Amino acid sequence: MMAEANISTAHMSSPLEDYLETIYLLVQEHGFARVKDIAKARDVKAATVSIALRKLAEGEFVNYERREYIGLTQKGEEAARRILTRHRLLTRFFEEVLKMSRHAAGEQACAMEHSLTDEAMDRMVRFFEFLGACPTVLETFRQCPARVRPGDEAVAITGAACATCALMKEVKSMSIADLRPGQSAVVLQITAKGALRQRLLDMGILPETAIELERSGLGGDPLWIRCQGARLALRRTEATTIRVREES
Repeated sequence: MMAEANISTAHMSSPLEDYLETIYLLVQEHGFARVKDIAKARDVKAATVSIALRKLAEGEFVNYERREYIGLTQKGEEAARRILTRHRLLTRFFEEVLKMSRHAAGEQACAMEHSLTDEAMDRMVRFFEFLGACPTVLETFRQCPARVRPGDEAVAITGAACATCALMKEVKSMSIADLRPGQSAVVLQITAKGALRQRLLDMGILPETAIELERSGLGGDPLWIRCQGARLALRRTEATTIRVREES
């Protein structure tokens, strides 16, 4: 028996998935899709579209003849809906939960929709189901002072602070700069902002991550820490922006 040559949805490349999604949206909006319409939507040359269409036709996702309208097969329509559903779900998460701009949310969704597994999608849907049943949780998150950054739109909290903030106050916290050599702790919060905050996150310094202060340099600067198997050097001013609790 000959091996099947057609492309399966499991092995379709991200660019081909993007083309399939674009075709689906064009058909939904106009009732048809043409090479020039796809090229305009994807901001590519018509020749590039033609190459992609031939590959999609080989995989039996589209019906394609040169200079003709492009139609989706049943297999192609199902695959396109699957991709688009993931895109919309991720966009909702970034826009509604994390309060990113629509443009930024869409870009992140495009980057992640191709690798979102069925299990991850199901768990994200369950998260939205939970929010639908308990919307106050999301409002608490949005309004929490620990989350709000300068420029974020947030409603002022009335009355007592959220439970998370209250719990944070009860926990005996300190900065990494307050640790003794050899002392271990768990990261609670990174209070740094802007480029410094991003650099610390990229280094692997994340909430609930275990760290250990190994030693400090002459004069107390820099501080050498162990985090997720890596040995990192932090300026003391940087270390003071990382709040930790003693490891229990």
